[in-house]
Amino acid sequence: MSIIDSSSQYPDGEEQEVEPTTSSSGSSTTQKPALTPRGKFSMFSGIQSIITYAFLFATLFTLFTPDNLFSGQMLTRVFEAWQASPDTMTPLVTEVASTDINRIGIVAGHWKNDSGAVCSNGLTEEQVNLRIASLVQSKLTAEGFQVDLLEEFDSRLSQYKAIALVSIHADTCDFLNDSATGYKVAAALDSAYPEKASRLTMCMVDRYGKTTGMQYKTNTTIDMTSYHAFSEINTETTAAIIEAGYLNLDQQILTQNPDLIAQGIVDGLLCFIRNENVTPTQTSQTDVPTLTSP
Repeated sequence: MSIIDSSSQYPDGEEQEVEPTTSSSGSSTTQKPALTPRGKFSMFSGIQSIITYAFLFATLFTLFTPDNLFSGQMLTRVFEAWQASPDTMTPLVTEVASTDINRIGIVAGHWKNDSGAVCSNGLTEEQVNLRIASLVQSKLTAEGFQVDLLEEFDSRLSQYKAIALVSIHADTCDFLNDSATGYKVAAALDSAYPEKASRLTMCMVDRYGKTTGMQYKTNTTIDMTSYHAFSEINTETTAAIIEAGYLNLDQQILTQNPDLIAQGIVDGLLCFIRNENVTPTQTSQTDVPTLTSP
């Protein structure tokens, strides 16, 4: 009686069921192996897997754009895509970045870049801007906000995301005429959300004037409306620039009462953030040109 090695005859190792056969005389003769059917490849399952991977890769491809790369929207969409098929991919982000809904950016004009306007008594615009910006940061922090004090060309400005950003500057030290006094406010010439930019500007104009008692000047310049930071920050960040006063005729209030100047800026930001009412502001009747850029 010979022994059949089923493992050598069926190299894939599948278990074989052997059925004995009996001759007409009743004696046992040879054995006839009965094969167990092999598993068949499912065409539908394969196509389904391919479609799933294609969908996920297409979703990821649309996420990686300059505006969305580090945004909260990207994180949300990646997580949603992962939830749709948790067995086929691992989340790209394991820790969500800190929220920006409580963040405010304050740029101290010219800080760590140049002196800005320079007065005959040695006073520089950079010094004035930094002192006011630091007071604004302190006041807003006391209100519970996370406030970033930023340099003129701070590397953090790239895709900076916050509730709002305000760049603080001061106007020329030169005496132009008796009307060269007061403040100016401007938003980006081209804003992704013009209604928000307009509201921030109105709040800043209204509250700053009421708090400081200074006169609003409408003669903004292209250097203000095309301020470099406007094109660097995230499009969801509403931004404005303020010329807090002239370093000639307004030098006394800018240097001797910077706390009041800072409070005017803080009041304007809180007006915007809290969606407070804004009343029409009396504008100046005589505007004068400025000799310096922000």
